[in-house]
Amino acid sequence: MKKNVSTPIYSITPFTLLDYAHHSACIIWFAGCNMRCLYCYNPEIVLGKGSISFEKALAFLRSRKNLLDAVVFSGGECLLHKNIIELIIEVKKMGFLVKIDTNGSKPTILKTLIENKLIDYVALDFKALAEHFKKITQSTLFSPFEKSLYLLLESQLPFEVRTTVHSELIREKDIQLMIAYLETKKYSGNYYIQHFVNGVKTLGKLDYSYRELDSQKLSTPTISVHFRG
Repeated sequence: MKKNVSTPIYSITPFTLLDYAHHSACIIWFAGCNMRCLYCYNPEIVLGKGSISFEKALAFLRSRKNLLDAVVFSGGECLLHKNIIELIIEVKKMGFLVKIDTNGSKPTILKTLIENKLIDYVALDFKALAEHFKKITQSTLFSPFEKSLYLLLESQLPFEVRTTVHSELIREKDIQLMIAYLETKKYSGNYYIQHFVNGVKTLGKLDYSYRELDSQKLSTPTISVHFRG
């Protein structure tokens, strides 16, 4: 692996049973993101600097071989970082399953990971439809997200789609339209709604978020809505 002079990793969560279903995993949190979602509850990660090098992360993972099943790459946006593919290759060599949490903004990197069978599961953030995407994410990255969705749909890789909902930003009718959009793209399976957690520090100043959605009402014959948080 090429020497990495930067320190892109913000922190490591050494053990979790929640972020990769049916597997014990650790989470590697990457500093930096190319979106500025108003509801983001990780501003210190998005705006901050990393303190852990790839080399230290690999040393940590070597100490966890036979103790953990998987490694989750999250952030921030993990696919932004130089040498991310090389890092994932090293992690796969250790025998870990790899899950990626991504906003879908780096389809070229995602394609390489899929084609080389370097990832085992993807959680794709569906921030909003095109007309609301810039307001919520402070970016113009809907087109790359859509390309990432197409890549995953065309692959045989297990993946999920998830949306964080703040009632001030995304309303029930918006979720219905997002589900309809997924259906037109031939997505089927689980769609996870992550409720905004009130009382935490976020990138944008937001009012109280109300939990007004009904998963049974939103679910369709092909897409099953589930709540998290």
